[in-house]
Amino acid sequence: MNENSDGTVATVSPQDLKGRIDAGEDVFLLDVRAADEYEEWRIDGETVETVNYPYFELLDGVPDDLHAALPEDRRVTVLCAKGGSSEMIAETLDEAGYNAEHLERGMKGWAGVYEYQELETDGDVTVAQYRRPSSGCLAYLVVSGDEAAVIDPLRAFTDEYARDAKLLGADIEYALDTHVHADHVSGIRELAAETGATALLPEAAAERGVAYDAPYGTVADGDTLRVGDAELGVLHTPGHTTGMTAYKVGDILFTGDGLFTESVARPDLEDPEAARDAAATLHASLGRVLDLPDGTVVAPAHFGDAATPNDDGTYTAALGDLKAEMAPLAMDEREFVEFIVSDMPPRPANYEEIIATNLGRQAPDDETAFELELGPNNCAASEEALTN
Repeated sequence: MNENSDGTVATVSPQDLKGRIDAGEDVFLLDVRAADEYEEWRIDGETVETVNYPYFELLDGVPDDLHAALPEDRRVTVLCAKGGSSEMIAETLDEAGYNAEHLERGMKGWAGVYEYQELETDGDVTVAQYRRPSSGCLAYLVVSGDEAAVIDPLRAFTDEYARDAKLLGADIEYALDTHVHADHVSGIRELAAETGATALLPEAAAERGVAYDAPYGTVADGDTLRVGDAELGVLHTPGHTTGMTAYKVGDILFTGDGLFTESVARPDLEDPEAARDAAATLHASLGRVLDLPDGTVVAPAHFGDAATPNDDGTYTAALGDLKAEMAPLAMDEREFVEFIVSDMPPRPANYEEIIATNLGRQAPDDETAFELELGPNNCAASEEALTN
């Protein structure tokens, strides 16, 4: 039996489960969500083995075919959407003699895992990448001297940015978005309210009809922001959206959703009817990016399942390597447009409500906002890696 002293089945926190996966431990998951939910969004890893078996088929015990699939000599971690069903099924497995536990708060708890890792930089500036494994969202903290900026903050993790800046001895001066996001709820307004920072949007993003109930500023192509002793340059790179904008500090280019380490942006989330024109605009924007030195470090706003992390777990790539390895970057405009519009994955879940929230047209509470963004980001043009 694998029970706690109070008779309940054992529980593993999402952070501890992520630690096991990162350590290369063999992890066996029994995902008891419905098959369509499992196919859309699940926990993966090189040492992770998963069986999907909906919980409603387990209410009368463990079927013979599941008995055959479950290991008798390994721990079985049961997970569901929010933790309730998985606890019940883990108790059933425990009573059947398995070493079972359940994932605390299920996939909703998994969505709360957020990781911090500092990047190597070529100047007197600290740049940290935040990773949300559940959705592939990336955000950045830039610190120089006693000032800081946060790029593409998530509302759910506002407190973490403020805490980390303080630990590095800096006050957050700017909270910036690269564009109006469609996959997660932006935290620039909340971060500005908490820290006194200035919330900034690209000028072209604001022109989509932002209706914030709080003050904000805008930036345009060619602008420069001062963060301590560092300069943060602004490069307008439309295509994914009309407002898509990259920021550059030293040799690091924060590309937002314009260019990823394994793919390029999809052009249909702002206006599906204008996807072809947006793809042509994206091609021109990528041309501007490709004119930068090969040593430029591409630091995107997302990573997908096909992306390969660096040794330290971060997701960045040298621009020169992407030029050499990513086929669409060598295509002419016509070929590029045809390729992009023919290979787009499903749109992010709840993307219309998320866009409305990020424009200030809806005002969900924290819990509702968090649940809106559960699931994969799907902001790339392809679910497959476009690099060799």
